[in-house]
Amino acid sequence: MQTGSTLEHPAAAQRGGASADEERARISALLAGASFELSSRIPGEIDACVGLLEPGTAVYISMPPGQTCHGTVALAARLKRAGFRPVPHIAVPRIANREALGEYLARAAGEAGVDSALVIGGDSDRASGPFDSSLSLLETGLFRRHGILRVGVAGYPEGHPKIAASALETALAEKKTFARRVGIDLSVVSQFCFESGPVLSWAARMKGHGLPLRIGLAGPASLSRLLRFAVLCGIGNSVRALKARPQAIARLLVESGPEVVVREIARHAGAPIAGIHFFCFGGLVRAARWLRAIRDGRFELTSDGGFRVGVA
Repeated sequence: MQTGSTLEHPAAAQRGGASADEERARISALLAGASFELSSRIPGEIDACVGLLEPGTAVYISMPPGQTCHGTVALAARLKRAGFRPVPHIAVPRIANREALGEYLARAAGEAGVDSALVIGGDSDRASGPFDSSLSLLETGLFRRHGILRVGVAGYPEGHPKIAASALETALAEKKTFARRVGIDLSVVSQFCFESGPVLSWAARMKGHGLPLRIGLAGPASLSRLLRFAVLCGIGNSVRALKARPQAIARLLVESGPEVVVREIARHAGAPIAGIHFFCFGGLVRAARWLRAIRDGRFELTSDGGFRVGVA
């Protein structure tokens, strides 16, 4: 949250083409229905978000090395009991065979009421089972069989470190064609960026696909965590942009909210951008409090192009 910026005079926003009230409304609209990534394995974090997040908020469950399907189902069930909508990750390299996938989906749907999933290729160079892509998982027909009809796939505003842009484009087109044929509601959830430019350029390129996009942004987190995850995720341009902008690094050292990027995206948001997806890096409760303050209207625009959260 920004602590050192001065509040923006209403005329400043008007000079930018919108009044302060209009900009605030755009920010609130963009963040309505935001989803979150649960990376912590502390169940108490889930309970602490009751009353902060809206009932039915989508909370995605990452599946890092060491996390089992059993553990993911348990977290999904806890999210469901808390009133949220669990969206487990299903990573291709972690699925040993068709039977294992079927058992995982059956338990997720039966024990946790899961009706949505994020299907990703994963970071491993070699799959442990017979599947080689997100599409190969979908083509099993097991998602529809178990009532999981809302499926997200990964998007890469700054490209993928190991996959050519043309290959990504072809793969997405194939998944879209398959999903429409079998009645799966497909969407795209992007990797996170620190800058709005790559996100908005990518969204413009994606418009022709006709798929809703959830834009990945880093929620409140320390600078070291943000940069570590950025490197792991292959996010290059934004990291280079930060290094070229010492003031951005300085801002992250004293505050860690995504206010500037959110405001910039809100100014240009529209189809196909359907919402924001926050990667919390173990800070789900902090991110939930941040969003609750915005939902309650406790934020003001600031002169650095962002906004300050927590203003009474």
